[in-house]
Amino acid sequence: MESLYDVQQLLKRFGIIVYVGKRIYDIELMSIELKKLFEARLIDQETYLNAKNILVREHRIEESREDQ
Repeated sequence: MESLYDVQQLLKRFGIIVYVGKRIYDIELMSIELKKLFEARLIDQETYLNAKNILVREHRIEESREDQ
């Protein structure tokens, strides 16, 4: 897993499709859904941490775009 698209595909496997309309909000909602999957033990810790790191990175990128 290397990109936001990969995280979206992971969530899609569980029937979770996120589209709010603004990319930063999508990332935040994906993070919430990812945490719920992990807490329900539907994904392992390695998958969770990898996906979470991707979401954190993408969130920072979006924040820097909005600041400009």
